Amino acid sequence: MLEGKASVQDTDMPSKMQIQAMDAASKALDLYDVFDCKSIAAHIKKDFDHRYGSGWQCVVGSNFGCFFTHSKGSFIYFKLGTLNFLIFKGVTSSPQ
Repeated sequence: MLEGKASVQDTDMPSKMQIQAMDAASKALDLYDVFDCKSIAAHIKKDFDHRYGSGWQCVVGSNFGCFFTHSKGSFIYFKLGTLNFLIFKGVTSSPQ
């Protein structure tokens, strides 16, 4: 496990949720090969969907760009080991 080695780059999540995000990432890295970013991301997404309701998104990798809109209080971007983790809950749009 890579406990204590996560470095938060940016977030608006509550502290408890931040800890859960980094814990889920660490557990996923224990379960999957570091090169299997898709499985790592799926594991984290499923964990957050289960804990906090559906609609979570997760991106894992060593080099990516992104642009997105998220629900307030649901965003974290951090590094753990050689990987970057982006977790957020998308904004639900109202019908027009």
